[in-house]
Amino acid sequence: MRREGPGGAVASPSAEERREPLRTEFEFELPRGYVDESGTVHRRGAMRLATARDELVPLRDVRVRENPAYLSVVLLGRVVTRLGTLPSVHDGTVENMFASDLAFLQDFYRQINAEGHTRAAVACPHCSESFEVELAGSRLGES
Repeated sequence: MRREGPGGAVASPSAEERREPLRTEFEFELPRGYVDESGTVHRRGAMRLATARDELVPLRDVRVRENPAYLSVVLLGRVVTRLGTLPSVHDGTVENMFASDLAFLQDFYRQINAEGHTRAAVACPHCSESFEVELAGSRLGES
């Protein structure tokens, strides 16, 4: 953005103006994929950042009160915004996912909401060297 200061001098952008815009949605690819009623596999999707409301509303859900483990299913059903060509994603979609995909989404949720990014620190099992991997848009085990 170009700004003119006193006397027509061009001022350089402030640090705030140079910052990247806040990312509120992150793309992912499930390790196995959700299989819909017609047998279509859906792997690519997107998850948005959670709001306080997203974390509070599921606590009033009867299923969560009866079984606290159901919290992540209801929560993920609120924040996954897109999955393949499905018209919508909801807690019923999440509860029918493979366990490995549910675990992936739980970790992905934690990464984007607690860490603020989709990178994870890992160590090589052979040489113990530490490095970062990008979780968004890649399947587990791929680099």
